[in-house]
Amino acid sequence: MTSEQWSAAVRLLWGPPAKPARGPKRGLTLEGIALAGVGIADAEGLGGVSMQRVAAELAVTKMALYRYVPGKAELVALMVEAALPDPAGLDAELTAAAGAGAASAGGGWREQLGVWARGLYEGFRAHPWLLEATVGARVMGPRELGWMERALAALDGCGLSGAEAMDSVVLVAGHVRGIAEQERAMAGGAGGEGPDGQLVAMLGEVLRVRGDDYPALAAALGSVAEQGGQEQALLYGLERILDGLGLLVERRGR
Repeated sequence: MTSEQWSAAVRLLWGPPAKPARGPKRGLTLEGIALAGVGIADAEGLGGVSMQRVAAELAVTKMALYRYVPGKAELVALMVEAALPDPAGLDAELTAAAGAGAASAGGGWREQLGVWARGLYEGFRAHPWLLEATVGARVMGPRELGWMERALAALDGCGLSGAEAMDSVVLVAGHVRGIAEQERAMAGGAGGEGPDGQLVAMLGEVLRVRGDDYPALAAALGSVAEQGGQEQALLYGLERILDGLGLLVERRGR
């Protein structure tokens, strides 16, 4: 983003509701504009989004749209804010997971980060273009910062420094993104299988012929097939990351 785009995005995401810069056109809202862009991106990817396409979707001219949003960079910032799930929804999931008797406690840090990671993953699955739109230096809106706040709040009181807490959140988010990106890349695979299932199917075809050359790989894939271990990469990796954080938290508590 240029400095002008940065300033415009800050105003759109954090300022009062925008009014058209000029002219009599009424009826458009930033939320409606953002949701129109989200619909296009969900159907065609982020590359399908343009000011012209969004204007056509809203049955207005491109110039009318520019009265509210100065360009695509600012439009994408609004779309990210509209597409991300409300972080307040994590509270309901924690309450359901903890059970009625423990609802007031809100779960421990590990449970909270687990719910956070799964919620983020579901957000990426619902809107795969978010993976592309949420990288690099950019302006974050209230909802996106709310997600970061929830994750850091989960680690409050664990004895970690601010830098360690931030790095821990980045580590968890990076794992979630990696799995979501793999799933996006392999979307539409044979039989509608997820990435783990597709990988097993593709490698299995080769190993049926060349399995003797790769005995460890053949044994591992055979175990996956027998035990139904597909689609466990997200949770397995998350649990191992949280195991490591648990050791660090324990060390800080001594």
